[in-house]
Amino acid sequence: MSATFFDLGVPAEICAALDDRGITTPFPIQAATIADALAGRDVCGRAPTGSGKTLAFGIPLVATVERSRPGHPRALVLAPTRELAEQIMSELSAIAGRVRVGVVYGGVGYAGQITALRRGVDLLVACPGRLEDLISQGLVHLDEVDRVVIDEADRMADMGFLPVVRRLLDQTAQPRQTVLFSATLDGDVAQLTADHQRNPVRHEVGEETPDITVADHVFWLAGPANRTELTVEAVNAVWPAIVFSRTRHGSDRLARQLTQNGIATAAIHGGRSQAQRNRALADFSQGRVQALVATDVAARGIHVDGVAAVIHYDPPEDHKTYIHRSGRTARAGQGGVVLSLVQPHQRKDASRMQRHVGLEEPMVEPDAAALRARSDAVSPIGGTRREVPPVPAPEPERQPRNGRPGNRHDRSERSERSERSERSGRRPDGERRPARGDRPRRNEPRSGNDRNGPDGRSTERNGAERSARAKRGGLNLASRVRLPRDGSAAPDSSGGARGRWSDGDGRSSRDGGGAGRANGAGRQPANGRSGPGATGGQRTGAAAGRPARSGPKAGAAAAGPKNGGKAPARSKAQAGSAGRPSSPPNPAGNRKARRAHLQWS
Repeated sequence: MSATFFDLGVPAEICAALDDRGITTPFPIQAATIADALAGRDVCGRAPTGSGKTLAFGIPLVATVERSRPGHPRALVLAPTRELAEQIMSELSAIAGRVRVGVVYGGVGYAGQITALRRGVDLLVACPGRLEDLISQGLVHLDEVDRVVIDEADRMADMGFLPVVRRLLDQTAQPRQTVLFSATLDGDVAQLTADHQRNPVRHEVGEETPDITVADHVFWLAGPANRTELTVEAVNAVWPAIVFSRTRHGSDRLARQLTQNGIATAAIHGGRSQAQRNRALADFSQGRVQALVATDVAARGIHVDGVAAVIHYDPPEDHKTYIHRSGRTARAGQGGVVLSLVQPHQRKDASRMQRHVGLEEPMVEPDAAALRARSDAVSPIGGTRREVPPVPAPEPERQPRNGRPGNRHDRSERSERSERSERSGRRPDGERRPARGDRPRRNEPRSGNDRNGPDGRSTERNGAERSARAKRGGLNLASRVRLPRDGSAAPDSSGGARGRWSDGDGRSSRDGGGAGRANGAGRQPANGRSGPGATGGQRTGAAAGRPARSGPKAGAAAAGPKNGGKAPARSKAQAGSAGRPSSPPNPAGNRKARRAHLQWS
């Protein structure tokens, strides 16, 4: 008769919680390690994935952990991935009773985790990166941690977490109990055991590669163009299935392609938020999706029972990755199918990997019927095959505002439509576009609700620019020249006005060039002087009824009486700009010129 949890020394309240969940008989790894862990010894255990390691270290932790104060946990469990940390926390919370269990990992906000730590956490489950971040902020202190568990230590080594794990262990209390579980106990894991464990009790359960020997392995020859089609056939034959892709973008692309082919699919990888990853795992474990597309980073964090197939869409990096991926199926005594899609240039690598894991499987042509026949003995959860879940309908495209395409891919359509409208003389909405000669020009009087009043001046009220002083004096804010009420032009003493240049008929321009410049005709500024495009730098005085003068004294006759009839001196830059198009000088930059403008008006 096999031993029970009570026979192993587990407290009665924890045994009752296990009974409520239907767990009455311990797994081999649990029967081998629980007694030593309850006695306070360091334990080094090797067991396959899905063998019950979580309860093997969780039961002794819950039974022996002491009450903690805020920010100072008493027990610590380190896990390599978010999903694994979340699942460990869920397993321990079900049997914790009064023990406060918390979890911290990256990819989510800090607020909830900080709140839990400030309230007090007795047993903390953490990913190394986020835990070290919280320690650097002074929110967590490990000086009172006297029980540490390192789960999936070999995966920690593969992901490069061992240096962080060593730094965290150095911050814990001395002496402490250290429990380590791993699928392999060689290499970096062996060195970690030698450095941070004291005379550990070693327990090894099962074979080195139990998922390899139990699962049924199939290798299909595939081409680059038909891998997605073969994946659709395989998932329809055997599901629920986990499909492994190498990259995040590849996972998202494959998930979209499978959905388009009628396969209910979800994707999980490091680029998704924790809420999206939890939702994908929940949909997959509850049978709402047929396929879960995942990357290697998420492989160790997926612990779902009843996975019928694992599909290697992209080949694994090495034989260890192949073992980790394939370990998602054939768990807890059930069978499973492991399918690999091998392209022609990958046949040598696939043969080499088979030798490393002890397989001798032929590479055959795809055959979905044969795959279905192999999986008949590997029925999903409960011994019956699930019904195919309905594929969710694609989300309707967001309707742009005003009925116009708002997607960046529709820019060509918009430009083409505008071009057709310009040629036809119609607006995109079908309304007739006014002829060019009928369109209002700048500075011309407008009617209706336009911004210019009947006299051509703006009627808007906009702070200081539309102050009462500007309205009473008729100040032209564009050129900073005070104009008379009758609309006639006032002379300017600075050799030009700042702003727009107007034609004799009221039209505006910025260049002042065109026909009739040499003889003083054509466009003129509102103050009676020529624009910068006049030939030879001359300024016409047509508005004042006198011939144009050239040189720096061109504006002397227009100066006010306080200035003695002299125009302000021009700078070298202004003098050298004569004869070539340029912006007119700014009278507001010269105090004397500005004072002359105001006095003249």
